[in-house]
Amino acid sequence: MPKFDITLLTSSKYIIAEPGDEFTENILEEDRLLSAALGKHGLKVTRTNWDNPDFNWADTKYVVFRTPWDYFNRYSEFEPWLKEASKITKFINPLEIINWNIDKHYMLDLEKAGINIPPTVFIEPGDTRTLDEITKELNWDEFILKPAISGGAWHTYRLNRDNISEHEAIYSELIQERSMLVQEYQKSILSEGEVSYMVFGGKFTHAVLKKGKARDFRVQENFGGTVHDYSPAADEIEFAQMVVEKAKPGIIYARVDVMRDNADKLSLGELEVFEPALWLRMYPPAADIFAGLIAEKTKN
Repeated sequence: MPKFDITLLTSSKYIIAEPGDEFTENILEEDRLLSAALGKHGLKVTRTNWDNPDFNWADTKYVVFRTPWDYFNRYSEFEPWLKEASKITKFINPLEIINWNIDKHYMLDLEKAGINIPPTVFIEPGDTRTLDEITKELNWDEFILKPAISGGAWHTYRLNRDNISEHEAIYSELIQERSMLVQEYQKSILSEGEVSYMVFGGKFTHAVLKKGKARDFRVQENFGGTVHDYSPAADEIEFAQMVVEKAKPGIIYARVDVMRDNADKLSLGELEVFEPALWLRMYPPAADIFAGLIAEKTKN
């Protein structure tokens, strides 16, 4: 029998917080809230990093992916770990959903399903065109460039006609082995920010507004972004829930990042069903909702 019902998955960087490390302290607080909520259901919970050589994955019944936020720059190690661990234990969300969501090509599936996304072009490994050649074919003034497998704004760049040449070298390096995407830059990111909607079991629980620091399009906290309480309108909640509904079946927890596009319509920035920040600390009842869904799953 497994020793633990649930293992909360992180990366080694977030096992403990050094003095003054507020970012990691917030991560630890999130996991404390979820662990306490799971404990109310009598579940035994532990927490470890995915690359912990001393942890036996057969010792846990389920793994909940929380903050393994080094997977994208160690993907050659993470992908085989993911495959092997899935043979030993079970994942929440399931492996099929993780594999679908970990690569941003999933955005095209959602677009085909009727979800509004920013204009997006994918470039595949080995493409010999320069960034200048690619963007000349697009009638956009500004662009976002990022890898298809990435997180936390890793190798994410804001480009315009004047600075494309400055990014040719890094792009040329990345495209050798990684799929990349170019999106039309949505101006509301600077003026209004991005809203994250948490959806558990297909139902909206709470939302936060994320804003970048002055003149920075990156809203992530590790780049100086700030998080604010947010009360969404009914049409926003409907949009967020629809995104999850149009995705793969079986999603237990999700974060839906939404912005206003350049036509002032709700537009999907990202659907996170693999390792999303959920801001449980800003709405603790969501931890109980999440734990209830996990507890129900462990009965299966």
